[in-house]
Amino acid sequence: MSDKLKNRFEKISQLLEQLAIETTKDVLLVVEGQNDIEALKELNVDGNIISVKTGGKSFLDVLMEVEEQNISEVILLLDFDRRGREWAKRLKQNLEEKRIKVNISFWNRLRALVGHDSKDVEGLPACLETLKKRIGN
Repeated sequence: MSDKLKNRFEKISQLLEQLAIETTKDVLLVVEGQNDIEALKELNVDGNIISVKTGGKSFLDVLMEVEEQNISEVILLLDFDRRGREWAKRLKQNLEEKRIKVNISFWNRLRALVGHDSKDVEGLPACLETLKKRIGN
């Protein structure tokens, strides 16, 4: 069991390292809220990050904000719950219609790795800490 947990911890850590590298490029990372941004910073993922639920933004406001960034790619990293899945699907569809490249691979892989241990991005630091304790590090 410990090897399985250790492997999972390492995969999540590696994925977050890859995400940190991607966010240093001409990429925009889109998350749900300010707490998600803070959690990612705690995990050394920094860069061009916007939140869709800050300041009472509408869906159209978010689309316009993304378009105004004039970037090559958008990485969607919304929460792993039903609402997050709906936002991701809607944003992906609308951004692709505007010819903006959308990357949801980080979101899909993280969602699969954290399973039921975290329903949102802001819970990732606690999820990793719990895995560490269960492994015995």
